[in-house]
Amino acid sequence: MRFTKAAIDSLTLAADKSEQYAWDDTLKGFGVKLNKGGSRNFLIQYRGQDGRTRRIVIGKVGTLTLDEARRRARELLVGAATGNDPYKEKKTARAQSAVTVGAVADAYLKHAEHRLKPRSFEQVERHLKQHWQPLAHLPVNGVTRANVAALLTAMASGGHRIKATRARSALSAMFSWAIGEGIAESNPVIGTNKPAEEKSRDRVLSETEVRAVWHACRDDAYSRIVQLLLLTGQRRDEVGSMVESELDLRSALWTIPAARTKNGLTHEVPLSRPALEILAGQPRIEGRDLVFGEGVGGFSGWSNSKERLDKRIAATGLVMPPWRLHDLRRTVATSIADRLKVQPHVVEAILNHISGSKAGVAGIYNRAIYRDEKREALERWAAHVLALTKPQPQPLTRRTSDLA
Repeated sequence: MRFTKAAIDSLTLAADKSEQYAWDDTLKGFGVKLNKGGSRNFLIQYRGQDGRTRRIVIGKVGTLTLDEARRRARELLVGAATGNDPYKEKKTARAQSAVTVGAVADAYLKHAEHRLKPRSFEQVERHLKQHWQPLAHLPVNGVTRANVAALLTAMASGGHRIKATRARSALSAMFSWAIGEGIAESNPVIGTNKPAEEKSRDRVLSETEVRAVWHACRDDAYSRIVQLLLLTGQRRDEVGSMVESELDLRSALWTIPAARTKNGLTHEVPLSRPALEILAGQPRIEGRDLVFGEGVGGFSGWSNSKERLDKRIAATGLVMPPWRLHDLRRTVATSIADRLKVQPHVVEAILNHISGSKAGVAGIYNRAIYRDEKREALERWAAHVLALTKPQPQPLTRRTSDLA
């Protein structure tokens, strides 16, 4: 039969059959399948390289015009003749569509969990599970650059440009990993615009600001963490997830294990007298090894606690530019170097930084050499902070009678 629209419309299914095929005389392998339920589909039939006969449905009669169906059939039949099996391609496409962004995110997070620091892993997990959740149901190879760009714009338009930039990095890292695993064919993040360029921060608090932060602290866990950050110069999560077994209070020494430090090296932090007093004042929960926090993990509720601290500072009348807890670490480093004239290698030892003088095997054995220097520097710094934050005596108001 030479297919025309009228010829196809005139096709009828024999009463004793559940399905029936009709084939076009002008394009070998192009046909129409009639089903008992009344549906009609364009299809092709060809012999694969394995010798088996395959039939592939192209589309419904009526949804595709005859010309569209014949054009598509010709493309597929030519592909089959040159070694591109339409059946295998369709099977592969179906399998790929079953691999969603959500499934890949789960696999990537499982891979990354033991390769990232806990804090970094939490951030990546939040980005993939929350900020990119609208993509979760899409096939990983069906995500377009437009999909990614639209969500980035939505995130950034809410005033969260830095968050959007970090979310972009997390998604790009996931797709790069998926490409390496043979799961994804491309990275749709490439070519999208960065919502913001992250800049290295150089915020150092003034002495007036240090005094305001200290005085705004209350008798609670968060305030003790803030004061310890200011006294030790260590990282937020190192203090917030401090473990009781890391502390040797009799020797006034806090040893942070390699698993909890950013550079993967064990770090000794001498504890000044004020730091010891703060730790002594922190209530402990029986059976819990973590010094701060109550639930699973260390201290939580950072954002709300910081907001309350900022409100207390603002209530004093001080207009304090935006600052982060990590700025306290930079403030300690800058202050002990500039004001107390502590040598750079000792400052680096306090911060657990690695430079040319401390890198490699030598750095491991030098750790104990600087123990005394670190203790002296932190004791001097603690004394400076206490002197700085000591309540100032209020000037006396003289009565008029006293002037007579």
